[in-house]
Amino acid sequence: MTAVPPPHVAPVADSELDPRALFFVSYEGLVNCASYQQSGLLTHLGWQYAAWYTETRHAVVARRRLPDGAWERTVLPHQLHADDSHNTISLGVSAVDGRLHVAMDTHDNPVFYTCSPPGAVTDPGRYPLRFGPVERTVGGVDLGGISYPRFLATPEGWLQLSYRTGRSGNGTQELAELTGRGWSALGRWSSATGGYRNGNGSSVRRNLYLHGLRYGPGGRLHAAFTWREDDASVLSAKGGLANHDTGYVYSDDRGRSWRGEGGKLVAVTGADLLVAVDSPGLVVDPLGVDHALINQECLALDSAGQPHVVLSHTPGGVTDYVADRRAYGRVFHLYRDGDGRWHKAEVPVPLDAFGRSQLVFDAADNAYLVLPYGRVVTASAAQRWTDWTPRFDGAGLDAFGEVLVDGARLTAGRGILSVLYQRRSTGREPSAVRVADFAVDAG
Repeated sequence: MTAVPPPHVAPVADSELDPRALFFVSYEGLVNCASYQQSGLLTHLGWQYAAWYTETRHAVVARRRLPDGAWERTVLPHQLHADDSHNTISLGVSAVDGRLHVAMDTHDNPVFYTCSPPGAVTDPGRYPLRFGPVERTVGGVDLGGISYPRFLATPEGWLQLSYRTGRSGNGTQELAELTGRGWSALGRWSSATGGYRNGNGSSVRRNLYLHGLRYGPGGRLHAAFTWREDDASVLSAKGGLANHDTGYVYSDDRGRSWRGEGGKLVAVTGADLLVAVDSPGLVVDPLGVDHALINQECLALDSAGQPHVVLSHTPGGVTDYVADRRAYGRVFHLYRDGDGRWHKAEVPVPLDAFGRSQLVFDAADNAYLVLPYGRVVTASAAQRWTDWTPRFDGAGLDAFGEVLVDGARLTAGRGILSVLYQRRSTGREPSAVRVADFAVDAG
């Protein structure tokens, strides 16, 4: 039997969203392209949607009819309030009522939120792309100061919003939910307290950073995460960040309760039982704090609903988090098989960057790993994702760092991988935001 090679990819189109988008670097990243955005580029019912901040700091939402329609742009009545690359824009679709939702410009402050009228995404040819007023609540629900808003489309076609309250090193994960009765807050499901100790010191506060939160077949909600300790005494040397371990939990009741390996109940949202650093059985990849492990990288699901996590870290001995990741960072693929066993293997392509990568699957479960600068590495489902092969080196994109990937378009089976990126610049000189389309050939 002839082995099936990993998929090939070939650039077929590159469209410009904005020739002069807002550009500044903070936390080693850009506000228009943070790979943990969920989502900054998405496809729904044959239309693609994107969001970014333009040169005037205004938030912009655009759409195009696929495969190659012209982009229609709508400028929102909101300007980015802080030069903070965490303050990204996230988009979500509530399919039941056909609304496009926007959450933006938040890092430990009240969110800026708006949504389209009903029908905007279910019949886009009929309705113009417009939005209601920008609010500091989500549909009238005051969430307080939050970070990292992520929209999740529920199996029923409604929407949830995941977010962190508190700060780095001392915060909790929470959920809000949209139903026919409107938005409501469900409460927190992770804990900031508990004891963590290693040979260097101890810490009593932390936060859970999501690698992703996604619904799979059968309505199961999957969450992969890492912890960050607040007390730097746990580090072997100054200059690191106290990220450690990869954990996994799931929920079969829309995020009301959470279970670990073996089905053990480990948290009830809005109650006293919460996912904590000392909860037993949640760590699926143990890793100490001295490996420059990055938070909020990537969780993807294959067609069987099995979780796949992309991680990047160094072998150890960190003295400068940013420089060591660039010099020694390695990319790893961690996944659970149908028997519940977790497997971890290094992707044999240098990270050669500070930032994060994104993983998506096609309809046949072949994997497409998009590294910083828009580099694409693929692996075949037939070989159980052991044959990682570089397929595109980023040539011609001139991308700054992290990029956004439209997983929904690829999974729909149309044979196109879309990547949103921003071109390199210097200082605060605006640069172009573009979407590159790649044809995929899975043999």
